[in-house]
Amino acid sequence: MESVETALEVEFTIDLVKGVGKLLLQYFREGHFAIQRKQDHTVVTHADLKADEFIHSKIQRNFPNDFILSEELSTVFRPGYLRGWIIDPLDGTTNFALGLHYWGILICRVEKGHPVFAVQYFPALDELYQVELGKPPKLNGHGIGVENPSHNSELTVFACCSHAHRKYEIGLRYKVRILGSAGYSMASVARGAARLAFDAQAKLWDIAGAWLLVPQAKGAITTLNGIFPFPLEEDVDYASQTYPTLAAASPEFLGEGLDKIKPKPISAKQE
Repeated sequence: MESVETALEVEFTIDLVKGVGKLLLQYFREGHFAIQRKQDHTVVTHADLKADEFIHSKIQRNFPNDFILSEELSTVFRPGYLRGWIIDPLDGTTNFALGLHYWGILICRVEKGHPVFAVQYFPALDELYQVELGKPPKLNGHGIGVENPSHNSELTVFACCSHAHRKYEIGLRYKVRILGSAGYSMASVARGAARLAFDAQAKLWDIAGAWLLVPQAKGAITTLNGIFPFPLEEDVDYASQTYPTLAAASPEFLGEGLDKIKPKPISAKQE
């Protein structure tokens, strides 16, 4: 049975992502982003930083004793915390900067090193996903689940990132969609729109919510390098840790993905 405390925290998080969504939509519609490149060559905009600051301030005001892990401002999990938050203030920054609609805010609540609920909001699509441990996930308040196993395979989709085919040999014969947002790709499995989703370079904040969302939707999720995001480890800089993450509509489809997605040999130029 859901505690009053958890219900209030979920409500707080939903209000928070909607508030951040309004902020980001203003930037998105104006089209002025001040794009920069980070040390890992990924894109960051002024909007990313402002969204992260907004989320930090709200959480610190309401939960001053909690830790925060986020892509832009705090990437190391320090000792001594039992409860906290994992944040991606703007998942899909390239889409956002190009005026494409697949981008969102990802927030995951963590207790004792494991996720207990997550909220993911994609403002330009007006899609809000929420999930709690032990409960079916919802999209805009309505229950969702993975693809029916009897679904016509001719209509099946494999969602992946732009690096997937560069770094991996992929033998799947499904229709491919590159959505540009790890959070949205994984959510597409949870809602039954994709059979498999793969992000070759996912970071903790990209897939923290999916680690709860996909299994609670009766799907399966794992990594291809044998390194898992949970439980959290103290003094780890999560900006430097990559999780090539595969989500699937069932354990059987997960097995198919693991069998048909293999790393390409590393060339001399890549070493």
